[in-house]
Amino acid sequence: MGGDHPVVKQSMLTCDTMDTALSVKQTLELVAVGCQLVRITAPTVKDAANLQNIVAELRRQGCNVPIVADIHFKPEAAMEAVKWVEVVRVNPGNYADTKKFAIKEYDDEQYTAELKRIEEKFAPLVIEAKILKRCLRIGTNHGSLSDRIMNRYGDTPLGMVESALEFARICRQHDFHNFKFSMKSSNPKVMIECYRLLVARFFELGADWNYPIHLGVTEAGEGEDGRIKSAIGIGSLLCDGLGDTIRVSLTEDSPREIEVCTDLLAQIPILSVAADVSPLNSDQSRLTSAATSGEFPFDPFHFEKRSTPEIELNENIKCGGEQLIRVVVTRATFDKVAPKIRPKDDVKPEAVYEDLNIFEIDPTADFEINCATQLVTVKDGVKLPAITAFRLLALKLKKLGRNNPILLKDCIHFEAEPLEPKIALLRASVVIGSLLADGIGDAILVRGEAGGGQSLRLAYNILQAAGCRSFKTDYVACPSCGRTLFNLQTVTARIKARTEHLKGVKIAIMGCIVNGPGEMADADFGYVGGAPNKINLYVGKTPIKFNIPEAEAVERLVDLIKEHNKWVEPEMAEVAAA
Repeated sequence: MGGDHPVVKQSMLTCDTMDTALSVKQTLELVAVGCQLVRITAPTVKDAANLQNIVAELRRQGCNVPIVADIHFKPEAAMEAVKWVEVVRVNPGNYADTKKFAIKEYDDEQYTAELKRIEEKFAPLVIEAKILKRCLRIGTNHGSLSDRIMNRYGDTPLGMVESALEFARICRQHDFHNFKFSMKSSNPKVMIECYRLLVARFFELGADWNYPIHLGVTEAGEGEDGRIKSAIGIGSLLCDGLGDTIRVSLTEDSPREIEVCTDLLAQIPILSVAADVSPLNSDQSRLTSAATSGEFPFDPFHFEKRSTPEIELNENIKCGGEQLIRVVVTRATFDKVAPKIRPKDDVKPEAVYEDLNIFEIDPTADFEINCATQLVTVKDGVKLPAITAFRLLALKLKKLGRNNPILLKDCIHFEAEPLEPKIALLRASVVIGSLLADGIGDAILVRGEAGGGQSLRLAYNILQAAGCRSFKTDYVACPSCGRTLFNLQTVTARIKARTEHLKGVKIAIMGCIVNGPGEMADADFGYVGGAPNKINLYVGKTPIKFNIPEAEAVERLVDLIKEHNKWVEPEMAEVAAA
């Protein structure tokens, strides 16, 4: 991977690593649908040793897919795994540290001593990987930064980058360069900022720091929500030219992740290079030049919503300023969905595109705008990718000293035939989601999805996944793996059945404690596997109840939500919405 090679698709087994036959079966099933890199958890030395049997059987059956051992907490497991597999993934946040959420100030001498301790733990793996010609993945997770990093850099993208660079420097000290990076978060905005900052640090450190990177939104969840979150985070970075391998982390059977990877990768050339124009056309080059010169329509490393004046879309709805990002539909969509909308519904059109006073602009041409409250958008048919066109529009408005509100569209070019719904979902999520993550956009319009109700729902789901609006319960759910202590798909369905009416409440469902307490830090409540058939319940990242029998845990979670005054009965929720 890396260089001129295509982006590599990967996924992870969900079974117990000690079950050799099932591990082989799941690996073969993944390879059959196009998976090119298979990750297997190795939580103990015993699990790591059994990788020998798994790999031997795969090779005996003619399967040569590279295997990645996923290591957390146990350097000794890594030292065993490196003997048998092509790649060892280590998490700098917990490879040499036990996370205690402790607050401690480190002076320079203490910090240097900590780095020396880490080197003593990590260097043996580096040396062994070099001897055996293995690869390492240095994978930081937003939810599992060490206390040392947290106390110096905070729970920030910079902290994630610096955590990874600590381990990378140890590799380089031993002249070992066969490694890649990952910077994963369940929040697409955080994930995007992390990777941009990482690559910027590569440029600062020198040309020999051009290591491959793995992209992924961790704990994305399931169904449309999981696909939308992943498309926003992974797709936007791929469109910017970043990423050498990807995983779409879904709380579903692993082979389904590969289908989404394949579909997503197929959209990137369409969304990043417009038809009939060179990718190095003057306007794309202008954006590149603006980025390198420090003049850009947004800060790529820190999210900040673009400041605009507040305007009226119609007599009932305003946008811009401090208003919510609004959902606009076409007249055709409005006519389809309006008869079905009830007053209590959260998902409803807020304006009709054809009724708006909107200035449609070709950002590749010069234009003038004399009214600061004029709503603007990109004109259909502009020969640029939609993301590039809207960024260029924001840049030109900035140069004119204007901050007009912008209506985002998921497409400015139209296909001859309606898009398949799963493709329309991915394209809209990449285009609108990446721009929202840039801080651009005051209203959105989805037209690539032909179904009226589906396009409306998709618009709201994109806003929720991008953290811009909350119209339903938000779930952070990890994909299953061999560390998982309960059936994630079944439990997630049970929790959703009891809580999906709790608008604005965020619930994390985590199979184990590897990323649990940290990755769900911005969730209101957490349901975490603590031991076999035992569940721990959290408020934020604070554990509140321990070792609850799994059979009781969902109702105990409901009790905890009630104790913190976040619960309403389903009937009351409907009345409140009305």
